[in-house]
Amino acid sequence: MRILAALALLTAALFVGSLLTGPAGLGVGESLDALLTGRGEAVALVMREIRLPRALLALLIGAGLGASGAALQGYLRNPLAEPGLLGISGAAALGATIALYSGVSAALPLALPAAALAGAALATLLVQALAGAGGGSITLILAGVAVSSLAGALTSLVLNLSPNPFAASEIVYWLLGSLADRSMLHVYVAAPFLLVGLVLLLAVGRALDALTLGEDAAASLGVNLGRTRTLVVLGSAFAVGAGVAVAGAIGFVGLVVPHLLRPLTGALPSRLLPASALGGAVLLLAADVSVRLIAPDRDLKLGVLTALVGAPFFLWLVWRGRQRLA
Repeated sequence: MRILAALALLTAALFVGSLLTGPAGLGVGESLDALLTGRGEAVALVMREIRLPRALLALLIGAGLGASGAALQGYLRNPLAEPGLLGISGAAALGATIALYSGVSAALPLALPAAALAGAALATLLVQALAGAGGGSITLILAGVAVSSLAGALTSLVLNLSPNPFAASEIVYWLLGSLADRSMLHVYVAAPFLLVGLVLLLAVGRALDALTLGEDAAASLGVNLGRTRTLVVLGSAFAVGAGVAVAGAIGFVGLVVPHLLRPLTGALPSRLLPASALGGAVLLLAADVSVRLIAPDRDLKLGVLTALVGAPFFLWLVWRGRQRLA
């Protein structure tokens, strides 16, 4: 409980910090007053239509990625599992890429997130169909790798066939991941899916605890393995797909956060899941504040920063695992 309380306080502090960070140079009292009361038309516009949506999306998307990573690592019993393993994020990115390539996103503001969510939904159905009703964790991994590879190849094909360099540049920049210039409309689109995903993921904690003993032992304890897999996949699809739909591809959060918190919460997934949700929110809020402080005059992408932090951590995990086997 102490770690959850500490993470909740840190999340709240970073959320307020995100609201107060930006190039406008607004005072703390002036900013909070405009946010709460709406006084000061220009300041209220900045706070309510620019900074608040960005902070809310960082909070929700980070929580979804953190919980997805913890749930997948618990279900697959693989410490290197992360949300992109099922191909959901790649398929969501493919859907958004097609919307950008076709020009539909320029005509309809909601076309891009809708296309990304459609891609995530299609990937979920395909992974479930390939894994089959009785498929185990290995089958699920293979199905996810196949879907992820196909989505990546099709995204590359769309880039290759892009009609002009400006369209290709727009696609590439979107794929790098960012929360800049997001509005409350993006929050309204993504929040329901993210919240449903979080509820589904948090609901499987006890079943994942039993799975730490093995699939046979979990089944003997009354755990419905098919239902557990469905909840994990659907929860990850809702959380990751909605995040990609409004923010682009943001990697490594779901891999890094559970590893950082596991020594503090213990090995039981039911304890790690809520901590990872809060930890993911902390990491993404901190990263989003950092991109505004590190390069305020340059558009440093959020996905680039998380990759720069996450990739070395991933290499360290691989090295540590090799040392243990030696």
